[in-house]
Amino acid sequence: MNYTIEKTEQYALIRLAESSFNEDITPTFETLSRNLFREGYSNIIVDMAPVQTVEPAGFSTIRKINRQCTNEVGILVLVTKNDELIESLDTAGISDLIILPTVEEAIDAVFMNELENDFRSEDDDEYDAGGGFSRDTD
Repeated sequence: MNYTIEKTEQYALIRLAESSFNEDITPTFETLSRNLFREGYSNIIVDMAPVQTVEPAGFSTIRKINRQCTNEVGILVLVTKNDELIESLDTAGISDLIILPTVEEAIDAVFMNELENDFRSEDDDEYDAGGGFSRDTD
């Protein structure tokens, strides 16, 4: 699998240099993703600009990685402007899959997800500390 990877504190960006996401690529992609999870990355952006097709093995791998990101309270974002590829990904029925046209929008989505997670944890902390709403019953 030909790719480059950029890592920041919030996300890992994988830029694929392949025209097809197929069974030749999926084992390497899964290993790469597992290693990223071990390193603490739960937000993964995959720039699929050169990718023209996704084969069944690719859909299965994307589904697994998407589920793992969600389990880790992160997100998987695929980046492509290819309408045919977007349609095939949509029809694959991968729940909560995020597909955006630019890497910049994908990075924004990661930051929005981080903010939402922070707000959720603050709300949980308020209730854990007894800071929830109370009602007088006089």
